Amino acid sequence: MNIPLTPIRMLRYARDQFPDRTAVVCGNDRFTYGQLAERVSKLAGALKKMGVQKGDRVAFLSLNCHRFLEAYYAVPEAGGIFVPVNTRLTPGELAYILNDAGVSVLFFEESFYETVEAFQAETPSLKTIVQLDAVPRRSEWLSQKNYEEHLADAAPYHADLFSIDENSVAEIFYTSGTTANPKGVMLSHRNVYLHALNYCVTLNPSKLTVHLHTIPLFHVNGWGTVHYSYLGAVHVMIPRFRPVEVFKLIEQERVTSINLVPTMAAALINAPERTEYDLKSLERIRVGGSPPPSTMIRDVQKKLGGTAFCAYGLTEASPSLTMATIKQDMGWNAEQQLEKQAMTGYALPGAEVRVIDAEGDDVPRDGSTVGQIIARSDGVMSGYWNQPEASAKTVHDGWLYTGDMAVVDKDGYLLIVDRMSDFIISGGENISSLELENTLLTHPSVAEAAVIPVPDEKWGEVPKALIVLKPDTMATEEEMIDYCRFRLARFKVPRSVEFLPNLPKTGTGKILKKDLRAKYTQADR
Repeated sequence: MNIPLTPIRMLRYARDQFPDRTAVVCGNDRFTYGQLAERVSKLAGALKKMGVQKGDRVAFLSLNCHRFLEAYYAVPEAGGIFVPVNTRLTPGELAYILNDAGVSVLFFEESFYETVEAFQAETPSLKTIVQLDAVPRRSEWLSQKNYEEHLADAAPYHADLFSIDENSVAEIFYTSGTTANPKGVMLSHRNVYLHALNYCVTLNPSKLTVHLHTIPLFHVNGWGTVHYSYLGAVHVMIPRFRPVEVFKLIEQERVTSINLVPTMAAALINAPERTEYDLKSLERIRVGGSPPPSTMIRDVQKKLGGTAFCAYGLTEASPSLTMATIKQDMGWNAEQQLEKQAMTGYALPGAEVRVIDAEGDDVPRDGSTVGQIIARSDGVMSGYWNQPEASAKTVHDGWLYTGDMAVVDKDGYLLIVDRMSDFIISGGENISSLELENTLLTHPSVAEAAVIPVPDEKWGEVPKALIVLKPDTMATEEEMIDYCRFRLARFKVPRSVEFLPNLPKTGTGKILKKDLRAKYTQADR
């Protein structure tokens, strides 16, 4: 009888094969795989004691820490569905997600107390709210036992693997869509297990990986690495990205692997303190989140060491689809290899990736013909939570339609050149232009609004708002930015605003964002 495919098996394997190996380094805390597995079983027991039933949603609001990693294994062990949430969202945005998912248990870090206090009354599905650290404040809505006290009072719980449906949902990650409201991406036990297995195949399983979690564990580029445990990897936690702290941990823990978004990569290579630290242990630096310039890959590799390369994926694919690692025996010189490493890459094992034209045919491998990336893989989502129409629109005929535009070269390497949707990818964070436009349109002076990406040296690109005011009204750039700042997460707020007499439109009245992007991209260079 086949054992169901579930991420629970990954930690159990590491527990059995590497019980005394360091699993997690988090500040002053260090746990072996034996200890980590024990803590996970106690958290699963605590969740059962809280009344978590099969399919109940459990959310986490925290910076990177060992508890976050524990939840990735313990929530599915207890039969629940894990819902990590973005710490950068406003109370209103968090309330929407928790209500949409129907979350029953929320764990949060003490630094987010005021945030949780602001939305907890608006989230009726929440039955238990637990503070991760420190002594909980006295409040009717908050458990008076913190995370560690709940673990101390719980009996270990180990699920019967054969009771798990591998096609049931294990995790839900929220990502903004083309509408103003975010959508919950459902990933099954099978999705998560096979994605992690295929990802590990691309690494060197015979060599110890020491991975520094520089990217938040709620982020697509962060949670894609939590199952390195299958390799017995060492997880090194850093709560906030600060170059000096990154350098210190690389030197101290002999880190071999890090993931970066372009803004992080730029911060590290430009940090004056970089030369003060020994970074020779670094072997692999993966850059993703938004396409970086090719010169960045060269600089990362030269100044940080190891091998740097790009990668591509999306939440709907668990997340990775391609990596720009070097194919063997191709006869490329060092310069040619760097060119390949700066591309979007080729498909991971377990994934099929195509670039198609408007008729659904594969574009030629000429490096110039643009088409849409579509994919099918072991990691493609089950669908969007409670949104069957959106699910059917995104995944149909067995393929995930990504909305990303790319070319393919003769060697099968993809390079993203544009996006079909109006997403703005700023510092690795996805920003829905429609959400920002709809916010601007609630201002009493705004008649029309269009939001486009413009180049930015630090963030790659940032949102710019182009506004047409109503007759006989006035507004300033500062007023509009402040208006958005009080209604949206900080990273979504436009960095600049320009007022125009009108916006270019098609014959049917649709705003021609293509024309605006062409004009302002050139103007901002």
